[in-house]
Amino acid sequence: MAFVSSGYNPEKPMENRITDIGPRHFSDFLPPVIAKNKGTWLWHEICEPGILMHKAESGDEVYTVRCGGSRLMTVGHIREICAIADKFAGGHLRFTTRNNIEFMVGTLDEAKKLKEYLNSQMQSGGSHKFPVGGTGAGITNIVHTQGWVHCHTPATDASGTVKVVLDELFEEFGQMRMPAQVRISMACCLNMCGAVHCSDIAILGYHRKPPVIDHEWLDNLCEIPLAVAACPVGAIRPTKKEIVTEKGETKTVNTVAIKNERCMFCGNCYT
Repeated sequence: MAFVSSGYNPEKPMENRITDIGPRHFSDFLPPVIAKNKGTWLWHEICEPGILMHKAESGDEVYTVRCGGSRLMTVGHIREICAIADKFAGGHLRFTTRNNIEFMVGTLDEAKKLKEYLNSQMQSGGSHKFPVGGTGAGITNIVHTQGWVHCHTPATDASGTVKVVLDELFEEFGQMRMPAQVRISMACCLNMCGAVHCSDIAILGYHRKPPVIDHEWLDNLCEIPLAVAACPVGAIRPTKKEIVTEKGETKTVNTVAIKNERCMFCGNCYT
């Protein structure tokens, strides 16, 4: 009744609706030239490392400047990126699937000025904040999984490995002198949500031993049917086991058994 008294009409649930669940539609955030020419782009070319030009049927051109970003960003860093978009690109930017940042401008001169500005931005330690590159026959940005920051299944962390690898290959990020574009990815476990299965060079962390079972506590801390169902290779089965507790008592508990030779070390069973 509260909804009815506030003006909600159950017969017409969409009438006078002023809000919705979730983010606004992505089309609200498109740059005007992108919205105008959606679906009518003819071709694109790489003007120089880090700068692309797309041509539309209408004759419109848009120049994109691509710079490297990171998977994990601070709020302050994102605010810097937004400030650059406000200053050079009409407040518009986009992220690629490999964590690159792209700013779109109207002319090649504007793109070159933006590239020069981005390459001049340095961290306090002397490294680049927004290195321009990642296009054509060069090294693209490394895409990787969450690692220990968020995920429950990783065998290793991503950030350190990604940092040292790209430090060694950083010069190639801003060049286009490889035989073809090279994509590098890292996944922290065998679930491989880091796209390592479709990259040129894959770095993969994996567990080397089956999980250890604490029979006394497993049934109190874990839903056994879910643990059994989580195994992709059917290496886990429910069972009962007689144990001696920490208090010296003997009792039979519900637990699981693992067929070690079948385990693929993915880590799904303990997440």
